[in-house]
Amino acid sequence: MSEPEPLPTLAPGTAVGVVAEVAVAEELEPPPGPDTPLRRRNPVLGIRRHLRAIRLVFNALLLLALLYTITLTKALLIPLVLAAFIGLALNPIVAFGARVRIPRWLTAMVLMIGLITGIGSGVGLLAQPAIGWFHGAPTAIRSFVPKLRSFTKPLEAANRATQTLVSGSSTRAAVPQSAPISISAWDVVSTAPKVLAAVLSVLLLVFFFLIYGDSMLRRLVEITPSFAYKRHAVTIVRGIQTEISRYLLTALLINASLGAITAGMLWLYKVPDPLLWGAVAMFANFIPYVGAIVTTTLLAVVCMLYANDASLEVFLPVLTFAGITAVEGNLITPLIQGASMRLSPIAILLWLLVWGWLWGIPGALLAVPMLTCTKLITERVRGWEWFAHIVQR
Repeated sequence: MSEPEPLPTLAPGTAVGVVAEVAVAEELEPPPGPDTPLRRRNPVLGIRRHLRAIRLVFNALLLLALLYTITLTKALLIPLVLAAFIGLALNPIVAFGARVRIPRWLTAMVLMIGLITGIGSGVGLLAQPAIGWFHGAPTAIRSFVPKLRSFTKPLEAANRATQTLVSGSSTRAAVPQSAPISISAWDVVSTAPKVLAAVLSVLLLVFFFLIYGDSMLRRLVEITPSFAYKRHAVTIVRGIQTEISRYLLTALLINASLGAITAGMLWLYKVPDPLLWGAVAMFANFIPYVGAIVTTTLLAVVCMLYANDASLEVFLPVLTFAGITAVEGNLITPLIQGASMRLSPIAILLWLLVWGWLWGIPGALLAVPMLTCTKLITERVRGWEWFAHIVQR
């Protein structure tokens, strides 16, 4: 029987040798007590502090590298994240079809046809009003300016008096006129291939996620080492999938209902293009707080531009929308989603700032669903419960 080979010796001057010496010294020597001399404790404590500082620096560098990678690959990651969310939202329908003996590919195909039909119908209904609004906004602004004379006359008189006192003359500098906003046919033609490629990639990813999502989960479970780990992995993944699907479907239904109610309210107030502004309210509501403020501001501008006269009745649609969003955000959404889905406003705003800075408008739209999914995941992963505790309300 051959003797075991001796372990390789480590050079005492290297960093690895220092760490090994510290580990051996900690195993051989008893823990330092109050009577232990300081010269025996200081080297070990100093090396521990140095290693802690090095680990902190490496973690900061890793975070910066991750942020840079996310920003650099946003053209790839945004369609992937969006397709993952849509796939998770539609997965319960495909799973129900599989339980009643309907093939997954058939249910996924029907869902994709319905999704493509809905997107095409929405674009067909909203594209023409949106382009018409962009073309007609400068004319509407010029026509609305004379209606504000009754409100702005005192301000103009005070401004002229101030300029006379400062400069000694009543001459006014010419105000440069901004060029009207226009969208040419070449802009549409040059942008269409990129938009079509992005939409097609998202639809294909959603289709394959719906078909092969369960097989990917089974392969993930197969690589776990023991049966206990397999059962734990299945429980975690199934729970996360169920919670995320429920949240996405609930948020989509709430925002779609808000958009429909907004469109109906604007139609009753005879505001032009109510479907367009209802769609804007629906998509903007995926951004808490900021989305409601932006939509309210847009509605105020639209109502002022297309009003017949400058009066307080112009702001009735805006006030009505503010009341609707207040009821939805403070009563309906918390009641339906429950306390487990509620997030801290500070965490939401910080998350919106980070992802809006990294990905722009798509990042702001996807920020809160990503934060909610991250909270649901960290609640079930050992060692990451602190993150879920910080971001929850």
